[in-house]
Amino acid sequence: MERPLTELIDLREGPLAREAYEHAGGYEAARRAVCDMPPREVIKTVEDSGLKGRGGAGFLTGMKWGFVPAGDDAPRPRYLICNADEMEPGTFKDRYLMEGNPHQLIEGMIIAAHAIQAEIGYIFLRDEYHRSAEALRRALAEAREAGYLGDSVFGSAFSCDIHLHTSAGRYICGEETALLNALEGRRAVPRAKPPFPPVVGLFGKPTIVNNVETLCCVPHIVSKGSKWFRQLSLTSDGGTKIFGVSGRVKNPGLWELPMGTPLREVIEGHAGGMRGGYRFRGVIPGGASTDFLVEEHLDIPLDFESVQKAGSRLGTGTMIVLDDRTCPVGMVHNLERFFAQESCGWCTPCRDGIPWIQKTLAAIEAGRGRPDDIELLHMHTRHLGPGRTFCAFAPGAMEPLQSALKYFDDDFRRHIADGRCPYNNHQTGNSNGNHHH
Repeated sequence: MERPLTELIDLREGPLAREAYEHAGGYEAARRAVCDMPPREVIKTVEDSGLKGRGGAGFLTGMKWGFVPAGDDAPRPRYLICNADEMEPGTFKDRYLMEGNPHQLIEGMIIAAHAIQAEIGYIFLRDEYHRSAEALRRALAEAREAGYLGDSVFGSAFSCDIHLHTSAGRYICGEETALLNALEGRRAVPRAKPPFPPVVGLFGKPTIVNNVETLCCVPHIVSKGSKWFRQLSLTSDGGTKIFGVSGRVKNPGLWELPMGTPLREVIEGHAGGMRGGYRFRGVIPGGASTDFLVEEHLDIPLDFESVQKAGSRLGTGTMIVLDDRTCPVGMVHNLERFFAQESCGWCTPCRDGIPWIQKTLAAIEAGRGRPDDIELLHMHTRHLGPGRTFCAFAPGAMEPLQSALKYFDDDFRRHIADGRCPYNNHQTGNSNGNHHH
């Protein structure tokens, strides 16, 4: 009798080896896709599944693949890139997938590469993820040895190899066009769009960039069908999602749950609720660059549309919980300090505006705030909002700030009126899920 997959995955024993992965049915979906399914059929299967990008943008994956020019006269080579530059504060889901089951990612990449007929794949990995790098190197070597990568994949006419690229490390590399520039050895700054990467991407050739979690869903969709994947979800967005919680909850961690699971169920059920003596005040639902949600939002379903209607974004689905003993001004200051440090400096509003915000918040937190600072911060959230900057970096950095000004206005005003931070705990930010920066 075959052992269940859960028995085979134990992070303490290191990542799942190829033999164990195959024992649980691994690489069967890739073999079927490459040998028996035309590329258009693979794209249609993924599109019908309702799989949306799990890196934060939530764009339909199959539709994105369909933008790659098809036909014999289409440009060659084509590239498939896995975006594993997981630098969003509070987000650690992709690391878990790569450290625990790297072959699942490689299988997903083989299927995606076949779908867009890409000859070359890259895994663009965050530099600090040493354990992920080690697991992926070993898994890539095992896949090549088995004939799953390189010339004649699974003995077919399709050839593709995947290379691991460890980044020099900037947050902006998570933006797909800045990632392409970094991969080409250029300064990691975003590109003007259009043209979009599926048509003109890496080295000017058609390129698809997908997130780790997105690609890890693909083998299961091919294996069990798009209808099965859709039925896993509680809403119109297909499949499951890895949700994570950090902050002062009893049981911080990650859980794979149906898309559309209520926010309350994740925080109070899976994360065990707040630790003793702490009360819930708010949550950033999808990594540092999303708006706060508060108590009135706890019953919303966690899917892309519902979270957007509530005034935030699902983002990466990994949330940072704010408790009643952590200063919201200090927490936001901590996040804006990160964004100020990580701005690529390409456009003036972002390069100069975010450091100005960070200094203003530092002054408020230290008791040197002035009454007009609040209006100054509001003004910055407008001037650095969507459509005002070259890419989405600055608008993302404004999301926690604009929502904190909305929901925690009294806290900002108390800092200024009292000339000090009213919270005794001055370890603001350090326990809010920003643990790997």
